[in-house]
Amino acid sequence: NCMGTEVALSYCRMKGWGKNNCHHGEDAGVVCSATNTPARLRLENGPSHCAGRVEVLHHHQWGTVCDNGWSLVEAVVVCRQLGCGTAVSALGLAHFGQGSGHIWLDNVNCTGTEAALSECQARPWGSNSCDHREDAGVVCSDTSGQLPLRLANGSNSCLGRVEVFHDHKWGTVCDDTWDLHDAAVVCRQLGCGMALSAPGSAHFGPGSDPIWLDGVHCTGTESTLTECELSNWGEHNCGHSEDAGVVCSAAESPGGLLRLVGGPGRCAGRVEVLHNGTWGTVCDDGWDSTEGQVVCRQLGCGTVLSVAPGTRYGEGTGQIWLDEVNCTGEERDLSECRARPWGEHNCHHVEDASVECSDSSITALGTLQLLNGPNRCAGRVEVLHNHMWGTVCDDGWDLLDAAVVCRQLGCGTPLSATSGAHFGRGHDPIWLDEVNCTGTEDTLFDCQASAWGNNNCFHGEDAGVICSGNS
Repeated sequence: NCMGTEVALSYCRMKGWGKNNCHHGEDAGVVCSATNTPARLRLENGPSHCAGRVEVLHHHQWGTVCDNGWSLVEAVVVCRQLGCGTAVSALGLAHFGQGSGHIWLDNVNCTGTEAALSECQARPWGSNSCDHREDAGVVCSDTSGQLPLRLANGSNSCLGRVEVFHDHKWGTVCDDTWDLHDAAVVCRQLGCGMALSAPGSAHFGPGSDPIWLDGVHCTGTESTLTECELSNWGEHNCGHSEDAGVVCSAAESPGGLLRLVGGPGRCAGRVEVLHNGTWGTVCDDGWDSTEGQVVCRQLGCGTVLSVAPGTRYGEGTGQIWLDEVNCTGEERDLSECRARPWGEHNCHHVEDASVECSDSSITALGTLQLLNGPNRCAGRVEVLHNHMWGTVCDDGWDLLDAAVVCRQLGCGTPLSATSGAHFGRGHDPIWLDEVNCTGTEDTLFDCQASAWGNNNCFHGEDAGVICSGNS
């Protein structure tokens, strides 16, 4: 019996937990106004999240929008949905580069008042007469956080060919008068430390038109390249064989381009890498302890303890920079491992990879945890084996098993042994099945059970525990 003002259903008046005179033919439901959730949207390959190629998320996959009928009216809706102000321009013909994968929308026709692009009229999802040469783009008025500078074609984001963003396009810089003073400003602007060298003659390969700048003269103290003495945009007497480059100190600094986020310290969390001046995540396709070992070594965090399943440390935002990373385990830096090209992936953020290293506080928790509950003494049972956290099947799961879990965690006595993924479904693997404890064992691993990974279960059967402790 709710008043309607409560913050959670559990705050409403009701009979005690489990007390009822009902059957499942009387199960209650709800339909909310937000059931028609707008499709997520992003702008790719521009200088900020408010300018770039339009991409929409459908069926857990990002895809592009065809430029047939694309106009400023549609761009207005995109900018509004992203909170990026008003539309400056609506661009076609893959102005921000060709996307890959699905072309989700074609013949989009907005009135301009819609809250989301997916509310506009369009052909059915995936139905189009286009190819990626017709990918639509948008530039919005809000360019806060814009970083109109990048280093291209290097092994990481702190070395490469200098490219600047102007008039809605990336272009190169000519090496006439290019020196360490100019490079110092680039490194400072990108947060990449000091300048080590300023190579010219297209050291990092020739770019493509336009060549935006020539005769750059910096003192070396400027905050951004555009504060330096410059020629007029697009005025030059160069070819792309003269494209300027930069090598910054962070390009050789172990761990400088890698971090673990959302964990209890710097040695456990969601893996994020720095590329083109922007932090982004790593997809967990093929991610295992070999890649984890490289991350821990690069960060000086000891050896790998576990490679946690997707979203253990929350979903990241923005770019997913790496996918299908394949390390030998001997590399000093994650960027030395084989992977798909930067930014190419078939993932979404529920697949963000995580790592837990031996120098983290995770080791104090041991090889057993209760997750997704109100405190550390209640939740889904997860065990650590072979560098991976996994769940326990609820076949035969009872209070005797729960008693051992509560004792092992120092959480008092068992109140409940939950089944049916009461605390939500975990991620593969399912490590234990047919657990059979007497209740006197010191740890869950002393109990009888099927062999590690041998089970006939799915994650809808993940076991949980509620202990009397609530620390």
